[in-house]
Amino acid sequence: MSTTIDPSTLKITDMRFADIDGAPKRCTLIKLYTNQGLIGYGEVRDASSRTYAAMLKSRILGENPCNVEKIFRRIKQFGGHSRQAGGVCGIEVALWDLAGKAWGVPVWQLLGGKFRDKVRIYCDTDSEGGGRDMGLALKERMAQGFTYLKMDLGIEMLIDQPGCLSAPLGFLEKMREYKRTVFTTPHGSIDPRAMRGEAYDLFNTAHPFTGIHITEKGLDYLEQYMADVRAEIGYEIPLSIDHIGHIPLEDCIKLGRRLEKFNLAWMEDPLPWQMTNQYVRLAQATCTPLGTGEDIYLKDNFTPLLQSGSLAVVHPDLLSAGGIMETKKVGDMAEDFGVAMAIHMAESPVACMAAVHVAAATRNFTALEVHSVDVPWWADIVTGLPKPLISDGYINVPHAPGLGIEALNEELIKVKCHPDFPEPWNSTDAWDKEWANDRQWS
Repeated sequence: MSTTIDPSTLKITDMRFADIDGAPKRCTLIKLYTNQGLIGYGEVRDASSRTYAAMLKSRILGENPCNVEKIFRRIKQFGGHSRQAGGVCGIEVALWDLAGKAWGVPVWQLLGGKFRDKVRIYCDTDSEGGGRDMGLALKERMAQGFTYLKMDLGIEMLIDQPGCLSAPLGFLEKMREYKRTVFTTPHGSIDPRAMRGEAYDLFNTAHPFTGIHITEKGLDYLEQYMADVRAEIGYEIPLSIDHIGHIPLEDCIKLGRRLEKFNLAWMEDPLPWQMTNQYVRLAQATCTPLGTGEDIYLKDNFTPLLQSGSLAVVHPDLLSAGGIMETKKVGDMAEDFGVAMAIHMAESPVACMAAVHVAAATRNFTALEVHSVDVPWWADIVTGLPKPLISDGYINVPHAPGLGIEALNEELIKVKCHPDFPEPWNSTDAWDKEWANDRQWS
């Protein structure tokens, strides 16, 4: 432990933000400043609002960041499922970074030690064209050393294929219009100004209520697509699928059965995670493994799905689940139910390294997502980590204090800053005295 830091008197003095565009989406980075010069790094989940973190500033100023659990219990009531948890989770990550730096140990050591020295990465991959094209793109990932793969397979691939979907008249035209409109900014970021109107409402209607169905022709198309992928990459490497689309349970059953022969690692988020009974019915109807969890906040909300026995893989994102400790608790609970844990991660190296520490410290961990392999400057956002950060499909578990990040690359952050937030680390003094009676009982 450094002789210049006294953990017992460490206090949080400030919190500031910087937003990066295209890594692969908008990443809001957090700095927590202290009275002894230590800075902790955190991150708000992609497509979340920095306001979810800023509103908590007055509640953490003056606190000792080493008391991670105490602070988390104070602020966790202000989180919610999916992106609404961004502020709580981002701050929690920064607290662990500070605690590790203050005591001179890596975060995984504070979590009880590690089960592994390197963390397997699964590489999410996008590709235009047909199944052969996707298969070739995945083969390139394998040539780069990746041993676990993921791709999309769902109704968006069928929008322009005649006779593959049935839906209320006019709906498919609105889906096409929406798809053309929102995916226009770099790296697939969604322009919020385009997210208006009936098409947006339809895209945000839960699966059982959309009226969309995959026809037999559509099922044939997706089955052939998957067959073409496996023809290129073989059947031995694990491959999972995502972005199935907002289709009802019955269609998920049909699709799951069609895909059984392709030896999938998991079928991700086929249904809204809250619909536990539907997951049970789906799991009982197909042998295709099921995984979900990236939008679930707090360990207790994972419990019904795990108790139901419907999941093969639990898939939290620590920037939604509640942060570092809550994600480890999810993994430990999943182990009790005989369920593996993979970790969702589509953010900057700050969130990635936080996930690496959880993965190292959790026994039933299988693979960690990285969605930025094609962003050449992604790993350069931080300094102090090995180059390349991902080597032969793995990230080595760091031994430096905290997250293992030495500093942020301020010059790169200035160049890559999001156009809506062009000045990194601006003052947040306006949030210093925001106050409310936060207690939940009288």
